[in-house]
Amino acid sequence: MKDIDYDLCIIGGGINGAGIARDASGRGMKVLLLEQGDLAQGTSSASTKLIHGGLRYLEFYEFGLVRASLKEREVLLNLAPHIIWPLEFVLPHHKDIRPIWVIRAGLYLYDFLAGKGRLKKSKYLDLGKHEYGAPLKNKFSKGFSYFDCWVQDARLVVLNAMDAKARGADILTRHKCTGLSCDGKIWNVDYEDLNSGQKKSIKASMVVNATGPWVEKFLKGSDFYTRDKKLPHLKLVKGSHIVVPRKYDGHHSYILQQKDGRIVFAIPFEHNFTLIGTTDENFEGDANDAKISDEEISYLCKAYNEFFEHPISVEDISYTYSGVRGLLDDGAEDARAITRDYKIYFHDGFDAPLLSIFGGKITTYRKLSEHVVNDLEKFSETKHGPWTNNVCLPGGDIQDALIDNLFAEYSMKYQWLPLDLVCRYVWHYGTRTQEIIGDAQSLDDLGEHYGDHVYEAEIRYLVENEFVRTSEDILLRRTKLALRISNETKKNIEAALQKQLKKAAA
Repeated sequence: MKDIDYDLCIIGGGINGAGIARDASGRGMKVLLLEQGDLAQGTSSASTKLIHGGLRYLEFYEFGLVRASLKEREVLLNLAPHIIWPLEFVLPHHKDIRPIWVIRAGLYLYDFLAGKGRLKKSKYLDLGKHEYGAPLKNKFSKGFSYFDCWVQDARLVVLNAMDAKARGADILTRHKCTGLSCDGKIWNVDYEDLNSGQKKSIKASMVVNATGPWVEKFLKGSDFYTRDKKLPHLKLVKGSHIVVPRKYDGHHSYILQQKDGRIVFAIPFEHNFTLIGTTDENFEGDANDAKISDEEISYLCKAYNEFFEHPISVEDISYTYSGVRGLLDDGAEDARAITRDYKIYFHDGFDAPLLSIFGGKITTYRKLSEHVVNDLEKFSETKHGPWTNNVCLPGGDIQDALIDNLFAEYSMKYQWLPLDLVCRYVWHYGTRTQEIIGDAQSLDDLGEHYGDHVYEAEIRYLVENEFVRTSEDILLRRTKLALRISNETKKNIEAALQKQLKKAAA
């Protein structure tokens, strides 16, 4: 159709929106993605940062979801080994919560559902003798260990968006969809550039509402909500985390069973910290306003202190973050029991396809995206078929998908780089590290030094390739530098960013 600007317009730049944009553009569709803030600014940067099957979902008989998630865990580990890597979890046995045989049986089932793969199977631990028991209270003498994966969640979103752009998609951050109407077989999409105030309209053949916890709000704003009585509903659940200075040695994590049936993770975070979370609280209001409450802080501190010899308090907290998960409402009253599965909903009554995504989790985003684009391809001239299960994300083309191989290679290749900087580059940018370094032969060749091993070359790369527009984009989502650099360095980065943005706009 000659009047069409795009085959597909996606509203929302979280993990689902970015994943759909990548898949669709790779199949030859002309794609536009609109995000009113930064990529991953909402829920997708506020997770517990795990790619996992969901051991606790077995308790709610979500066997299909767990199996699908465990299969995706293996796929994603191969696609992005620079930002996803195996992580060992220690599960101390709390005799007042579950019998030890129940835990053993649950882990056996978890291993069985996972099948054969790269990750090791679970095993019993004598915590009274094992080093993993050292930071725990003496009463926790038995336990188990098993493996899942850690992910830099916001970077996963950005890498999908980068690959979508490389395949022809237009990715517009700080652009808000302000109107949506159907004219025959064409969608009219109005949007505003929130930086300039400029308003534009485009025509698209298909639209996907991937706005996460705002999916219902978006539909109500477009007056599609009242006309469709079969629409699913969301339950908004707030999850909060605290970050404290590193509390134990080792690269392993702990999974802490709570007497209310929940679990809390204690996870090594950014080398010098421990991440503790998450909570599950029913939430009402605007998801943008989610903040950790005093009750949540108290809950997480208490959860940690129940297990560890050296307690933490409010004074130990370096950083907190909260996010709102839009979960598919399955009737469960308890937030922890609500399904983490998703529903792709096609809206009736329009000649042009419109679908909305309800629920989901970061682990299954790629499969969800594939499902969406498979459905949309029925209305498209492109008939490419699924492709994302074996094509690496930017920076992930690493030998044998082992990040240690790349670290060893670059440590030798760039011997003039401090090892901690090689480590940070490799674990954030993977093979794209070479684009940051370019032809540099020394630290001076990386341009101006802003402090704390942050150089001009990295900021320039982020502006040119990773949709960065504010210092917060850099310090909190593209990296976690905000946790460990000085205020002076932060000011220098802000000034440098403004210079880079002016250059980019010129």
